[in-house]
Amino acid sequence: MIKGVILDMDGLLIDSEPYWRTALIEVMASVGVEMTPEKAKKTMGLRTEEVVEYWYNHTPWQGRSTEVVATHIMEKALELILEQAPILPGVHDLINLIKEQKLALALASSSPAFMIEAIVDKIGIRDDLQVIRSGQYEKLSKPHPDIFIHTAEQLGLKFNECIVFEDSFNGVLAAKAAKMITVAVPEDQEDPRFVIADLKLKSLEEFTAETLAKLI
Repeated sequence: MIKGVILDMDGLLIDSEPYWRTALIEVMASVGVEMTPEKAKKTMGLRTEEVVEYWYNHTPWQGRSTEVVATHIMEKALELILEQAPILPGVHDLINLIKEQKLALALASSSPAFMIEAIVDKIGIRDDLQVIRSGQYEKLSKPHPDIFIHTAEQLGLKFNECIVFEDSFNGVLAAKAAKMITVAVPEDQEDPRFVIADLKLKSLEEFTAETLAKLI
């Protein structure tokens, strides 16, 4: 029996991915690394520190540590997201549906805690969430299932009592590895990898009480 829902944040609740990419491209250019939107998508869903380490291993630079570069990316991304990123369609309807069904609700994101806190307030859903968990506290990030397993534990639920909503493939892999029902809302609807999700949507607007009933 499903008792809880776990939501990703970036790219699912708020259209933040373009601003993450802009920040990544801008900051990486400042250390001499040419980045494109296509390259940026390769590391979508990873923690910022892991993204920076990945590109440093491919194209090492000098002058600034990976930690400093990661911090600059996060600060720039948050600035852009708070100023410009729109809340995605269907977010508040989905949350209202979850509340009507009396399901527990959590947010589990790879973003650092300080960014999650600010974005949750921008979206206006803090009072709706029983748990907010950041990937910065996990030893292993998505696609490893730790963040979803630990979020379920904080909710007091078993893995098979949770539905996860994700937009990234790494996130879907993590949710499936946690043996949770997985709903994918990918930016790239043509990406065949998302076939592993239990359900794929074009938008959260498509998720209804009838859809939920079919999943549980």
